[in-house]
Amino acid sequence: MTRHGSMPLGGENPPRSVYHDQGKFGRLFPTLPPFAGDNPTLRAALKEIGKQGGIMDAKDDIDDPVGLITNPEKSLGNPNNPNLTAGMTFLGQFLDHDMTFDPTSSLERQQDPETIANFRTPTLALDNLYGSGPIASPHLYDQTVDFGLTTFLIEEIPDSGAVSRDGQPRFDLPRNSQNVALIGDPRNDENLIVSQLHLAFLKFHNAVVARVKQETDLKNPNEIFAEAQRLVRWHYQWIIVHEFLPKTVGQEIVTNVLTNGRKFYNWRNLPYIPVEFSVAAYRFGHSQVRPSYRANFGAKPDDSEQFIALIFDDGRANSPAPNDADPNDLRGGKRSKRRFIDWQTFFDFGDGRSRPNKKLDTTLSSVLFDLPGIPGMEPQSLAQRNLLRNLAFRVPSGQSVAKAMGEKLLEPSDLADLKPFVLDTRTPLWFYVLREADVLGDGKRMGPVGGRIITEVLIGLLEGDSLSYLRQDPEWIPTLNTTGDFKMTDLLKFAGVVTNL
Repeated sequence: MTRHGSMPLGGENPPRSVYHDQGKFGRLFPTLPPFAGDNPTLRAALKEIGKQGGIMDAKDDIDDPVGLITNPEKSLGNPNNPNLTAGMTFLGQFLDHDMTFDPTSSLERQQDPETIANFRTPTLALDNLYGSGPIASPHLYDQTVDFGLTTFLIEEIPDSGAVSRDGQPRFDLPRNSQNVALIGDPRNDENLIVSQLHLAFLKFHNAVVARVKQETDLKNPNEIFAEAQRLVRWHYQWIIVHEFLPKTVGQEIVTNVLTNGRKFYNWRNLPYIPVEFSVAAYRFGHSQVRPSYRANFGAKPDDSEQFIALIFDDGRANSPAPNDADPNDLRGGKRSKRRFIDWQTFFDFGDGRSRPNKKLDTTLSSVLFDLPGIPGMEPQSLAQRNLLRNLAFRVPSGQSVAKAMGEKLLEPSDLADLKPFVLDTRTPLWFYVLREADVLGDGKRMGPVGGRIITEVLIGLLEGDSLSYLRQDPEWIPTLNTTGDFKMTDLLKFAGVVTNL
């Protein structure tokens, strides 16, 4: 769901190197050829496959955002996934922004991934949250507490208490005078949900700082920050290994990789980001996005004032204007009294209020075919952008990757809708792993190719980080509660962002 820049790096047809270094993108399978040669006919075919109203468009009734949530008949062409709640989609987006940041690659020119710098350290260490720390990124930290050395800055949303269920004020990311969020990664203000998730992590860190002050003898602000940061990172990493991955790929693959090791994701110096992961397998979350969400329940006990809206609404006659301070969709970069999240919709707190995300398949919600904020003549469809990125980065076909991994290949009949484009036997990897999830994972979890790539990279990044809990203390268990486990619901409650409804 994130728009990247359009400045190309490298030559028109750069070489395919088998080497990779820290801070660069690379390849899991450097000797495999691209799924097809770049030419105008192929580009036209990919744009046809991913176009608005095309074979990947769910054709949702976007004139009825409430019905898309409450009326099952509205979801027949875009089924729900009963195994995953709506919030897991945005946790996945948050993880992506922690691992990678490429503001320079182009959809229009072929790219050697090893010429593309990853401006995010390839670890799962919450760089998108902490920036460069309190000294180098002081704008992220509250200068009124501990000399700005321990605590994140957050801001109250004016008048939000009047529209929240408990009457208490709600909070937002800190913003400058032009409403630009002051955070470690601007992409985490792309939509209201990931923006409020970032806020939840800020408040989680602040709550952990308070716990460290209360339960340790540490007095030096630098030491307090370091210990709180370690606890926040380790509990976050635990959630990745013990909740996000098992729900996304299945416990069997996770256990296999943890027990028997990685087969395909290895590195020469330090971890890198494979393009088979970043532009293909890990873009599975785009299939999970709902067209509309219930952001919050409003002030009244009968839910009559709940805030329900499309995730994005662009290009229609009644679409919000770019300068609208409180648009009728959930785009980010805005602040108003109703723009906050009640997390009971997004994660399962056992009260029956959570909603599922969408099935893992090659159908995307219709709102993703007309993204806001895309400049000029660039494709507005997220599906087109992903397919063209697979071409620009010369990613191998799903079939060749499956064969290289020793996994069962999808039959051409499983991809019959691509036969008119001559792509049913040499399928772009992003499309392939989504269809594999639908055919072999019943749309509930990733299949063997996509699941293995995702698991090996996420666990590999943790194993390659000398400060992660898997490297420092693989037998460690969470310490912020007494259950020996820690889930997203625990994090949100500890952060104090879960309202009693």
